[in-house]
Amino acid sequence: MSPVERNVDTMVEGAASTPVRRKYFDSLRRMLGTTGLVSMREEQFFLVLAIIIGVFAGLCVVLFRIAIETARIYLLGSSLRPGFPRVVLVPTLAGLVLAFLVIRFFPRVRGSGVNQTKAALYIYDGYIAPDTIIGKFLLCALAIGSGQSLGPEDPSLQIGAGLASSLGRWLKLSRERLRLIAPVGAAAGLAAAFNSPITAVLFVIEEVIGRWSAGILGAVVLSAISSVVVERWFLGDQALFRVPTYHLAHVGELLAYAALGVVGGVASLVFVKALHWVRPRLRALPSWTQYFQPALAGLIIGIIAIRFPQVMGAGYEFMDQAMHSRYTWQLLAGLAGLKILATCLSFASGTPGGLFAPALFIGAMLGGSVGLATQQLFPQLQVPVGAYALVGMGTLFAGLLRVPMTSVFMILEISGNYSIILPVIVSNTIAYFISRTLQPTPIFDDLSRQDGLDLPSLEEERELAVLKVEDAMHAPLVRPLLAEESLGTARALAHSSEAEFFLVSLSGGAWSGVSRDTVLRNGFSDDVPLGSVFAPRLPYLYPDQSLDTALRAIQDWPILPVVHRANLRQLVGTITLPDILRTYRQTNLTGE
Repeated sequence: MSPVERNVDTMVEGAASTPVRRKYFDSLRRMLGTTGLVSMREEQFFLVLAIIIGVFAGLCVVLFRIAIETARIYLLGSSLRPGFPRVVLVPTLAGLVLAFLVIRFFPRVRGSGVNQTKAALYIYDGYIAPDTIIGKFLLCALAIGSGQSLGPEDPSLQIGAGLASSLGRWLKLSRERLRLIAPVGAAAGLAAAFNSPITAVLFVIEEVIGRWSAGILGAVVLSAISSVVVERWFLGDQALFRVPTYHLAHVGELLAYAALGVVGGVASLVFVKALHWVRPRLRALPSWTQYFQPALAGLIIGIIAIRFPQVMGAGYEFMDQAMHSRYTWQLLAGLAGLKILATCLSFASGTPGGLFAPALFIGAMLGGSVGLATQQLFPQLQVPVGAYALVGMGTLFAGLLRVPMTSVFMILEISGNYSIILPVIVSNTIAYFISRTLQPTPIFDDLSRQDGLDLPSLEEERELAVLKVEDAMHAPLVRPLLAEESLGTARALAHSSEAEFFLVSLSGGAWSGVSRDTVLRNGFSDDVPLGSVFAPRLPYLYPDQSLDTALRAIQDWPILPVVHRANLRQLVGTITLPDILRTYRQTNLTGE
């Protein structure tokens, strides 16, 4: 048995410390074949575990959606327009219950779930408490089902991450694996909630993990796909929305989509600024008011819903109606504004729930409004309103959540129509630029800092300038020696130069180096070729490589060669450790 196999076997046997666990692992070994886990490398075991996580996360999300719909029907009735006084009383009374349960029993379920999952990854070694999963499931189902203006996607992400965290600790995975297993579960939960595996994978990579590697990407993809398979097995493969057909018929349409990008960017900015202003002020009130804040938010939402019931809950049905021209452009614009108000109140009051669905709702309403206005102003374009509503969803997603790549692929995945990619890119880019320029801190980073958590800002990390070798290298102080040259030539160069280290170009593009003392004080004759005397291989760098790569490569060498990619024997510069440190220091001082 190899050392890797023994390590995996020890991990499995240690986890199977009870009869129930041992029975589970025996079954799992039989399922995986005669060799089972003991013959698998740890990476392979992690990929298999990702599939298992996806299956369980998909099942939980299916139950979560059923729980939300059941709560909604039981509390508000089956009509899309709940009658008075139920529409006012239900969210108010449910708010009282939610506040009591959150404060007394589930204090960690506040928020959307995205920052909590990032905190598990970067602070708590992948740990998400089991009671958080239970609380998130129950309280979010009650909150959304009772009409609070929140969505199920972010909670589904945290539920999946929590399941993965619990399973990882049960299996006694290594610390590094425990840190990575929460994002794997997050992708599974989000994929099942959206019924869109690509969207989930990109969001987790872009917002939660922030880095790519083959192992992480493989596990995230497998968990997302397996969860969507489970979700579609139980709930069908229908998309969230009935997307109308679309094709770009006139180039003038892009101007309308650019206008939608401006509108979406401004709406994103209003949303973020409002939440940034309201949430800290509600949290600064006396602690006893927290028992009543969700109820007050529910009361205001219920009053709004007497006339505009569309603002309650996630609002998927009304997004679908907006895509099929069921409302006037004035009503759509008004619903977008009311949804911003309702969502800020629900989220800032501490009611658990997500921001994804409200962002999609606001975007769909604004997109439909711009589409109807465009039809009236330019009837010759003949663009279906559904296309504007769909693009509006991605526009708000890009402007509010600041995940531009995810927003583009989300719309492509929902629509299944590649023709819409150009309008999506135009609108999303403009909205993202407006939000990025006028609100430097992304919404999730802002929320985490309000909570006293300094989580890494992945957007800020992406914006950091990448320092390269060419930024720190300098011209060679002396010419490089050739392996074919004699030791006498090297000694002559050492006498005529003050350099303490000489680079030697070997055959095949390899490089070596020799110190001044070694050249002058060895006992070989002058006619001996350098290549036969000094053979230690020296790492070499390229100008376009990062300074981090240079820092890793230089180790104890006094100097490294920087060579041309098309000719490895062509020296374009040299770099030393002081060069690297000086460049980092200058960058920190200038802030560039």
